[in-house]
Amino acid sequence: MDFYAFPPIAAVLDGAYTVLMGLAGLLEPLIGVTSAAAAIVLITLLVRAALIPTAVSMAKGEQTRARLAPKMQAIQQKHKNNPEKLQREMMKLYADEGTSPLAGCLPMLVQAPVVGVIYALFILPTVNGHPNDLLTETFGGVPLGSSFAGQLVQGTLTGPTLAVFAVLVLVIAVVAEVTRRVFRPVAGAASLPSVAPASGAPGPAAMPNLGRALGFLQYVTAVIALFVPLAAGLYLATTVIWTLGQRMLLRRRYPLPVPPAAPA
Repeated sequence: MDFYAFPPIAAVLDGAYTVLMGLAGLLEPLIGVTSAAAAIVLITLLVRAALIPTAVSMAKGEQTRARLAPKMQAIQQKHKNNPEKLQREMMKLYADEGTSPLAGCLPMLVQAPVVGVIYALFILPTVNGHPNDLLTETFGGVPLGSSFAGQLVQGTLTGPTLAVFAVLVLVIAVVAEVTRRVFRPVAGAASLPSVAPASGAPGPAAMPNLGRALGFLQYVTAVIALFVPLAAGLYLATTVIWTLGQRMLLRRRYPLPVPPAAPA
């Protein structure tokens, strides 16, 4: 069974196709053959702009969790031999403060279907029964439906494809490195006592590791860009740039508390 032929899925793809082709048509008099690529960037910006309220909520939640770190450590120390009570007390603390250890997942969950739709639109020869004219669109002379890995496997890799994907991956990797440097764990955080809850719930000592893991994920994004259609790669590059700028602005608006210095 063709998943993309399922009527609700086909209708969503057809609607997205119409919007994308409409935007490309509006932009074509201004920027010519790159209008479809520009439409993808514009849609990415619109999606991210719509998610600004969730980003603000994330920043507030991150600030709250950092403020709660000493209390979390006290709970871990007090109930380290009673995993069930430890779990209850940690969840109660989060609930009392109106936050959650998983509060940062919403933007990623919302964006996943968008990336999926863009991916589908640039791999399907037909959309809801009609030809997919998006496959004829290019960026830098490279079809938006082509991928670096696909051309490499088929032995059809061209110079323009190599150059475009090299720039795309470089941009994502540079943004990942800047993100890693700007949002590295605050000095002094490592001096806090480490207590690993047996329940597996994240504790304060896990937050630096979580930050490093999230930074590493952006490098994974650079690798993913080599395997997806160029259109999806443009979406990924645009969204990581937006995310970095947004996080920098929100970190200034909602700064994290500086942990106390370790006693000499």
